[in-house]
Amino acid sequence: MRVLVTGATGQLGTVLCRRLSHETLLPKDLPAFDLSRSGLEAELIALQPDVIIHAGAYTDVDGAEREPEKAMAVNATGTTQVAQAAARVGARLIYVSTDYVFDGTQRVPYRESDTPHPVNQYGMSKWRGEQAALSSGADALVVRTAWLFGQAGKNFVKSIMRAAQEQPELKVVDDQRGCPTYADDLADALVQLMHRDVTGILHVTNEGDCTWRGFAQAIVQEMGASVLVRPITTAEAGRLAKRPAYSVLSPDRRLSLGVPMPHWTAALKRFMRAQQEALAASN
Repeated sequence: MRVLVTGATGQLGTVLCRRLSHETLLPKDLPAFDLSRSGLEAELIALQPDVIIHAGAYTDVDGAEREPEKAMAVNATGTTQVAQAAARVGARLIYVSTDYVFDGTQRVPYRESDTPHPVNQYGMSKWRGEQAALSSGADALVVRTAWLFGQAGKNFVKSIMRAAQEQPELKVVDDQRGCPTYADDLADALVQLMHRDVTGILHVTNEGDCTWRGFAQAIVQEMGASVLVRPITTAEAGRLAKRPAYSVLSPDRRLSLGVPMPHWTAALKRFMRAQQEALAASN
């Protein structure tokens, strides 16, 4: 099977490529593969993929407020080209989206049927990407995930681990709640879904939810570090982009389809163990 993975060197793409090494893999990422470039559709059609897992994206949430045109060019227009190519060649399309398509005003987990209402440019651009994927005529599945962390690239867990080694006290937002998700677990779910007749929208995160502060406390505890994690508000954090206060995604459809995901605390332990093993191997 010919499987094309966009964002192949990112947090998720790196794991996907490892999981799919037994397939005819077509990994694509910057700088050679730019989702904002015109003519992308023809390039993808020429590759004749059987499956496209579209994990490539502009993911800088604050950056998207500064350059909304670029975020839209990558996440919406780029996804339109990817989706149209999938439709043209009859490829299965899995588009990875985000919890940030929601405004965070609910206090119960968001279902796939809930209407998106993004509060920032990043969320808006990803929602437009969702619409492009679902209206393309391709065999498309939109997988929304959240708070991703993995071995490749930058993420919240690595930032907290580094800060906990350098600072006696951390200040972390405690009024945003979501679902931490380990890239390895998400990749496993996507590979399973690649072979399933599942379309539309599906929420896939690790089980459980927490605030960013709760997430940070778990990281520090797992490190065995004696660092105080103080709560602050979103306003005190002073970030450029508005964030949803509550973006917990409902697991109900995923569970009904028999797609298991471990609890985020267990996933965090596995991630940090892998980090420690990688560090030991490099010394």
